[in-house]
Amino acid sequence: MEVSEEPAPGIDLTPRAAVPTAARGKKKPWFAYAVLVLVLAAGGVFVFNFLTNAIDYYCNVDEIGTKDGCDVDRNIRIQGVVDKDSVSQEGSVTSFVITFNGASMPVILGSKPTGLFQECIPVVVTGKVIEDDNGDRFFEGDEVLVKHSEEYDAENKDRVATANGEAEACSQKD
Repeated sequence: MEVSEEPAPGIDLTPRAAVPTAARGKKKPWFAYAVLVLVLAAGGVFVFNFLTNAIDYYCNVDEIGTKDGCDVDRNIRIQGVVDKDSVSQEGSVTSFVITFNGASMPVILGSKPTGLFQECIPVVVTGKVIEDDNGDRFFEGDEVLVKHSEEYDAENKDRVATANGEAEACSQKD
């Protein structure tokens, strides 16, 4: 079969002339850029607030108001030993005092603690330090953790040893 180099009859293969178009300047989508910047800024603020508020700092009772992160009105976890004869219950509210390194903090818990909770044992309470109009502070607790995790024990050997020593001294009080 032979291929012909001649175009098929009726087909025009001559190049077309360029048709001038209206000159348009390239407009930048500034509005879209502005919206993108606002969305990214709002997202950054949201993530920053979420991350800073989601962190629960571990603080000892004696570090409240002195250590960075152990501030009033901030979600923290506070460690101390439950004082002997300090536990009382009114309805579903439990109150007690915890002590660490000679500093004490009253705790008000909105529920009854479960599990191994008792006097003279080290506990970690999750919640916030509240300061009333008189300048007195108390800890408004959400949850009581009685047994430390192995990870906490490994990272905070000195804190756990001090708390266990105070718990032993507390249980020997008359």
